[in-house]
Amino acid sequence: MYKYNDFDEAFIRARTAQFRKQVERRVAGNLTEDEFKPLRLMNGLYLQLHAYMLRVAIPYGTLNARQMRQLAYIADKWDRGYGHFTTRQNIQFNWPRLTDVPDMLDALADVEMHANQTSGNTIRNVTSDHFAGAAVDEIEDPRPVAELLRQWSTDHPEFQFLGRKFKIAVGASEHDRAVLKAHDLAVRIVRNDAGETGYEILVGGGLGRTPMIGKVLHPFLPREDLLPYVEAVLTVYNTLGRRDNKYKARIKITVHENGIDTIRALVDEQFALIRPTFSGYDQELLEEIRAHFPEPDYVKAPLDAFETAYENDPVFRSWADTNLSAHTNPDYAIATISLKKHGQTPGDATSEQMRVMADLAEAFAHDELRISHEQNVILPHVHKSHLPAIHARLKAVGLATANIGLVSDIIACPGMDYCALATARSIPVAQQIATRFDELKLEHEIGELKIKISGCINACGHHHMGHIGILGLDRAGVENYQITLGGDGSENAAIGERAGPGFAYDEIVPAIERLVLGYLDLRESPEETFLQAYRRLGAEPFKAVLYPEAKTKNAA
Repeated sequence: MYKYNDFDEAFIRARTAQFRKQVERRVAGNLTEDEFKPLRLMNGLYLQLHAYMLRVAIPYGTLNARQMRQLAYIADKWDRGYGHFTTRQNIQFNWPRLTDVPDMLDALADVEMHANQTSGNTIRNVTSDHFAGAAVDEIEDPRPVAELLRQWSTDHPEFQFLGRKFKIAVGASEHDRAVLKAHDLAVRIVRNDAGETGYEILVGGGLGRTPMIGKVLHPFLPREDLLPYVEAVLTVYNTLGRRDNKYKARIKITVHENGIDTIRALVDEQFALIRPTFSGYDQELLEEIRAHFPEPDYVKAPLDAFETAYENDPVFRSWADTNLSAHTNPDYAIATISLKKHGQTPGDATSEQMRVMADLAEAFAHDELRISHEQNVILPHVHKSHLPAIHARLKAVGLATANIGLVSDIIACPGMDYCALATARSIPVAQQIATRFDELKLEHEIGELKIKISGCINACGHHHMGHIGILGLDRAGVENYQITLGGDGSENAAIGERAGPGFAYDEIVPAIERLVLGYLDLRESPEETFLQAYRRLGAEPFKAVLYPEAKTKNAA
């Protein structure tokens, strides 16, 4: 993973010292909250429903053991002993005191971490595939490109006060695990017919109140053109994007209102002006960055321990079948640690759990951890012989739930329990759904099913892209939950369709149960997933299950 150089170290320390003085002026009353707001947002500090919240960047989701232990230390010293991993591969601390935040930033800097640009109308934390560097279907590790974009975008003088936030993701696999088409801009590493490697550039994706799927802006961009081309895209957006209405200020609206062909022509025009200003240093820098992402020094060992445990321990076998993914090295596996134990808050990890994951990464996983946009933690490089020991340690701290990709592996935003923007609760709904299907003992029979929950129209829970999406809204002071069907965050990205009228808080879990049990009757075979059945049959059979009273009324 990337290691800070002298410039990085000095830059982060200077930013933290600067913010410490800004906090002192705010506490002394020399800055109003309105004056302080843009300063704190530049450093990842939000004012939430009950307290401040510090959002810490985990660039492209990569951590080492030392960094994870430091997050645990911060949780214990300045928060309430836990952190919340988000859909943007960040971690949030929900209860810091304002006066402690500079110390927290200093502690982050001690392990080459920061909170820069995790909020505000700027280029946010660059995300990537959480299996990067280990996935069997990738062209190359996309993280060096993500790091190049991170360095380019950090404190870029032209893009610190955009019309709205701007989100970038990078992928390199046939199967999209980074939700590329839901980003303002996405870079997909591809090969052309001649076998050359370049970039497909997508633009104009996004969720929120106006969900849109990203469009192809450039099908094959040469490697050396990446930074000047991305800069051209940002320049066009910064110039053309709307500032009269914050709800229409995202680049997806700019693309929609002007058309992709117009945007492409304007970007090409800007690119012609910008390209000559790049001397090739960006390519030299990319090569330097690549050196920080070497292939692990794989170990060789017998697989007897894994095979014995798999044959004789049904609990381990269930976890292995559900939470392990194929690795480029056949003696290795990618192990996903579920932060979705039934009844727990999705994405939360205690300081003890963080330390255990750090220990496991250090001892068994080449000192690497990843955070997924699905709010789980990954050990990307694990020799199979070590998996029984890893499972035993995870089981001891409540992290061995075998539910990755299943109905209880729910994405959920913090909702009204924390967020000042939320209009409904998300966490309790997720907890109740997970608990109910655990009681029914049907998760593995149901198979792959992605449920995603947002507590307001801003869609931080990615509900639009859930096979089943749940959106909590306020209806005359009462929580009301809309259901969408058929969303997909993969390479076949699709926005879910609203099923019909919403449900009250005490009705939403029974409605989801009715819907999922109905799917079991509708599917052709146990191999047909919920999404496949929905695409085959269309919405009407699912609506009939979801709203049985309407069927009865029509029959009468």
